[in-house]
Amino acid sequence: MNDLHAPIARHSLHAAVTDRIRDMILDGALTPGSRLPERVLCEQLAVSRTPLREALKVLASEGLLELSPNRGARVAGLTAGDVDELFPVMGALEALAGELAATRITEAELAEIRALHYQMVLHYTRGERAQYFAVNQEIHEKILDAAHNPTLGTAYRNLSGRIRRARYAANMASGRWDQAVAEHEEMLAALEARDGARLAEILKRHLRNKCETVKESLTAAM
Repeated sequence: MNDLHAPIARHSLHAAVTDRIRDMILDGALTPGSRLPERVLCEQLAVSRTPLREALKVLASEGLLELSPNRGARVAGLTAGDVDELFPVMGALEALAGELAATRITEAELAEIRALHYQMVLHYTRGERAQYFAVNQEIHEKILDAAHNPTLGTAYRNLSGRIRRARYAANMASGRWDQAVAEHEEMLAALEARDGARLAEILKRHLRNKCETVKESLTAAM
């Protein structure tokens, strides 16, 4: 997990500050509803207010933060309504990515996804959830890249932060984890068969099941 107290290197300062705070939100170090005092953050990250404020604006545009003129920044909450709105859109985008990737993927890209899949399964068998989620996310990104459609990539990545946050918000039961791994097995098989229609259907179902898991988690936390 990232250490909020570790100073940030001066290169690409604005991007580094944005990435640091985003990761802490997505990884759960900064929980929904918690406030981010500018003075404290500036001291802990060893930066001035200017790059910090720019980073907060970026994260607010991604839906991760809520900004108030008088009360500063607060980590945005996640509701069942948010999940119902977001996941169908992401499911459609991932389905399109899968359909395109099946016809456009190179042998090198396929080999990379295959290797990542086996790495993800290894983390699953060891019960290493954080590592599993990291590789899982990378697989979805690689399928998107294999679609070779920059417009689709931009649309997806504009929403992917909130999807990743929802994934971390879900404390998956072992049964759902088993199901998710099985769905990834199906994805790889469809991709290897260059079956775009099949891969699109699997990805939609995968996101739909994830949506239900996240909503169950949110309901249990109420």
